[in-house]
Amino acid sequence: MSCGEPHETDCSEVLDHLYEFLDREMPDSDCTKFEVHFEECSPCLEKYGLEQAVKKLVKRCCGHDDVPSDLRAKVLGRIDLIRSGQAVPEQDVVKD
Repeated sequence: MSCGEPHETDCSEVLDHLYEFLDREMPDSDCTKFEVHFEECSPCLEKYGLEQAVKKLVKRCCGHDDVPSDLRAKVLGRIDLIRSGQAVPEQDVVKD
């Protein structure tokens, strides 16, 4: 997607990192670049608006489910194992 106009920040970069922008998981300087891009590029702004609306809808419809504490602890434990570079036990790996 592109409006066909040259931008300082390319449309593909914006769209590749759109959820990072939506979730504010990028440096402020990158957020500023994206905001400038949205002011210049209506197709990207439209995509941003659509994704923002979907994210709000999902949060409203699915954001209230309680996660069992044992499941939460298990998932966080696996994340810690992976981050530390340790192998996940074979019996815990789901195969397709």
